Amino acid sequence: MSKNYTPPNQGMLGQIFDSLLILVLVYASLMLPLLMKEEAKPAEATAATAEVAKVTWESLGQNAVEQAQWVKLGYDPDKAAVLINNRFDYTIDPMMLIITIIVVVGYYALMLKISDKQYREVIREKFDNN
Repeated sequence: MSKNYTPPNQGMLGQIFDSLLILVLVYASLMLPLLMKEEAKPAEATAATAEVAKVTWESLGQNAVEQAQWVKLGYDPDKAAVLINNRFDYTIDPMMLIITIIVVVGYYALMLKISDKQYREVIREKFDNN
């Protein structure tokens, strides 16, 4: 084993470039879902609440305990109707799921290949007697 091992140094320009690249990638990964978001489609529930002249807890299907909890949160029947009638959409788009799986598996394979190469370089630098 070599006792005078000095690891390779990265220059300041390389460090600045790496930092800016990471910053841009993080920003892009946070903005991309917002840019790709579909326009909100009018929910059928919103149309149903517009037809009802006076929204009551009973028309929303809320029992006394649920009513009390809504009131504790500061909601009246009109405000709560928007949340109660707008159901979350948990449908999964198969094509987007496949693309996501391909991206994750591809990223993992790339990182495994790069890490293996770098690991071998470190071992060669550290333990090569030449």
